[in-house]
Amino acid sequence: MAGSKYPAYYARMRTSLALIALVSASAFADTPQQHVHDMSHEVMPFDMSKTLHVFIMNDQGGIQKVVVRENAGPEQINLIRRHLKHEAEEFAKGDFADPGHLHGSSMPGLAEVNASAGSGKMQITYSPMPGGAQITFQATDLHTITAIHRWFGAQLSEHGADAKAE
Repeated sequence: MAGSKYPAYYARMRTSLALIALVSASAFADTPQQHVHDMSHEVMPFDMSKTLHVFIMNDQGGIQKVVVRENAGPEQINLIRRHLKHEAEEFAKGDFADPGHLHGSSMPGLAEVNASAGSGKMQITYSPMPGGAQITFQATDLHTITAIHRWFGAQLSEHGADAKAE
C-alpha cells in the first residue's frame, strides 16, 4: 500500500540526486585552463599540445609569441604564422573576437585593448620568428599599457601549462 511505495520512491530519489551530484561535479571539474585547452581548436588552427604561448610584458605593452614545442613539425610553424598574421590584422582593426570567444568577453583587459586598438592608441605588428611568430603590442599611454598587461595576465592564467611569461 502507501507505505510500500516509499522505499522505491526514496531509492529513485537517491539515484537521481547521485546522478545530479555526479554531473555537477564533472561540470565544475572543468577548470578555466582545461576549458581553454579543449576549446582552442575553435579559434586556433595549430595543436595546443605542440605549441607554447609566451607573454612578455614591457614598458610599451608587450609581445605575444607562439612557438612550437620540441618535435613539432614545420606544419605547426606554418599554422602558427598564418594564424598570428591574421590575428594581428584583426587586432589592428580593433577586432578581438577570437580571444573573446575563447576566454569570454569579460576577460580582464580585453575591452580596453579592443577600444585602444580601434582608436589608434596602440600599434600592433606581426613578425615571423624561428619556430613560430609573434605579435607586438605598443602603446604610449599608461591606461592602454596596463590593459595589455591585464590581458596578458589573464591569458597566462587561462592557458595554464600551454603558456609562460618571460
